[in-house]
Amino acid sequence: MLEQGDSGVAEGNEPDAVHGAGSAAPNSRFEPKPAGAIFISYASQDASAGARIAGGLRAADIEVWFDQSELRGGDAWDQSIRKQIKTCALFLPIISRNTHDRDEGYFRLEWKLAVDRCHLMAADKTFLLPVVIDDTRDDDERVPERFREVHWTRLPGGVTSIAFIKRVRRLLSGGLSQGPSSAASGAAPVSAEPTTRQHPLASSRSRTALVVTIAVVVVALGYLVASRLVLSKRLVEAGLPPGSAPQSASATAFNPPPNSIAVLPFTNLSGDPKQEYFSDGMTEELINALSNINALQVIARTSSFSFKDQNVDIGTIARKLNVASILEGSIRRSGNTVRITAQLINAANGIHIWSKEYDRDLKSALMLQTEVATTVAHQLQVKLLGDEASKIEGGGTLNTQAHDAYLRGLQIISAAGKEDEYRNALTAADQAIAFDPNYAKAYVLRTRALYDISAYTSTSVEVARKLRALARQSAERAVEIAPDLADAHIALGWFVLAGALDFARAAPEIERALVLSPGNAFVQSYYASFQSFLGHHEKALAASRRAVTLDPQGYRYRVRLAEDLYYARDFDDAIVESQRSTTLNHDGHEAEFFRAFSYLALGKMESARQLCESSTTPMDIEDRLECLALVYHAFGNAKGAESKLDELKVRDADSGAWVYALIYSQWGDKQSAFGWLATAERLRDPELAQIQNDWLLDPIRNEPEFKAIEARMNFPP
Repeated sequence: MLEQGDSGVAEGNEPDAVHGAGSAAPNSRFEPKPAGAIFISYASQDASAGARIAGGLRAADIEVWFDQSELRGGDAWDQSIRKQIKTCALFLPIISRNTHDRDEGYFRLEWKLAVDRCHLMAADKTFLLPVVIDDTRDDDERVPERFREVHWTRLPGGVTSIAFIKRVRRLLSGGLSQGPSSAASGAAPVSAEPTTRQHPLASSRSRTALVVTIAVVVVALGYLVASRLVLSKRLVEAGLPPGSAPQSASATAFNPPPNSIAVLPFTNLSGDPKQEYFSDGMTEELINALSNINALQVIARTSSFSFKDQNVDIGTIARKLNVASILEGSIRRSGNTVRITAQLINAANGIHIWSKEYDRDLKSALMLQTEVATTVAHQLQVKLLGDEASKIEGGGTLNTQAHDAYLRGLQIISAAGKEDEYRNALTAADQAIAFDPNYAKAYVLRTRALYDISAYTSTSVEVARKLRALARQSAERAVEIAPDLADAHIALGWFVLAGALDFARAAPEIERALVLSPGNAFVQSYYASFQSFLGHHEKALAASRRAVTLDPQGYRYRVRLAEDLYYARDFDDAIVESQRSTTLNHDGHEAEFFRAFSYLALGKMESARQLCESSTTPMDIEDRLECLALVYHAFGNAKGAESKLDELKVRDADSGAWVYALIYSQWGDKQSAFGWLATAERLRDPELAQIQNDWLLDPIRNEPEFKAIEARMNFPP
């Protein structure tokens, strides 16, 4: 069996390299492939490109008729070719400068046979799938007219894209009709496949709109048609309206950092939607692996995954994320083996920089992450410093069952927002640890799940305390196993020590995490929040903005920037960032909190009242009641303010002590404010971390009792 990259028929032996069943045994090489196979037709000079296309299709388990060495001349050879073209499901002619320059060649007979078969087919039958591997013009007069009537795909050098694989699958399944190309109406055929992640079918309505749009442009802009036509066709191919072209063709310069990269969610080709957690988890692990290479700027998971299952082209994604390169691929898992296909794309021009297919045992998944990450770094001409392999593989496992359970938990906690989801993530972490008691990343996952249950669910104060004690044990174990794992230090420093208000011990852990993984948005964000606690606002804002750069489409880091601005008392900018956050998550409760309370701080009471009273404002009920208690008091409505505070006390009892202290401080009731601060201190309420920054406490900040509480907090300098 020929593998991708094997050499073909030597020049001069035959008019062209011929294309046999790559997996056929020698004694059956003239037997046709199954009817579901794809016949690849090419000139001998394009054999290597043909091999790449065949390899990419086979990696997705698509039958291909392609062989460069088994078949030779003679009647049997000719008969075999005719049989394959007569029975294949799709005919894929490779078009290039070589096919244009060749006056004669066996591929021209193949093309004729394919066109002849088309005459026997229904008009809407999909059969021809022309592929262009270089800059050959779409109106090449040496290409059969029938080829020019259907969509063309451009695969530079024969490197297949995920979008192309998806399109072929849909064509073979009958879910996609070929339809005429825009060439039929005098326009060049669509050819944007290698640079897009999109649904490859443009609806008839979209194609009609394209023709109308082109006509208007011709009349109005004349000479600009040629330069904008390709972009319009790409939008149609992506299922987007042609009117989107001006935005995509923005004249603004695109100048991303040279070593910036985004990893798009790898496509699950396992044929089982339940395996989605595995492909998503492996993608996230690869993002983390690349983040450990300090010379790279790697976009975080939230932003990369925001384009999952979206019909958005590579160029648009690159501009939204401001990256120079895109890594995409597919994952197929079968039992204890996994096949990963990865390809690196230059985001500015869509050219494939590198691609490779890996077949591995699941036990080798850890080393595979290192191999892919370091290869990508080399392709981007990044100089590696130190032992990247140990950084990437640190805290991992060779136990396939442990790794599988961890990936399940990782997927759950990435989208968790309810108690049962946090508990399911905890169960997955415990399963992973049961399979491998030395799996540091699983202990980090367990720490996060325990903390989230304690902080974001309706557990009692006593239960929350016990959960955090368990979280501390898990975090300390993670650091013990993998002292160079940044996430382990964040788990211990933030979720455990800072959560317990032990800032002096938390500081070195969080500082260590930043040193180990400065390119990790998760680490940068928590470092920022911790510096905000300490009153180091310049450091906090620098790190917070860095996190947003690494995750520009991520809501949580954008809203944390708003939070850091709020506590730095830059209320105008906090409002701006809050509003930007809501464009990423229209239901974002936290963003509206910081907007409303920034209005309060600026004395814009009417704006705060409207925001907090409106039923359409996404805001937690406790935050809404707190806001209205302050607003109504400011407007002189003491009864209304008391009513809102009483309602809040019924809901939260002693657990709301911190908030009651803030309200009483603003009301001028110092005695009640200090009484509730004492309760918050007794309960070790994590909200006390903001005691140095919260402007609502300013009326009592210079009191001796307040200074005493601050001193007991033992903030490091």
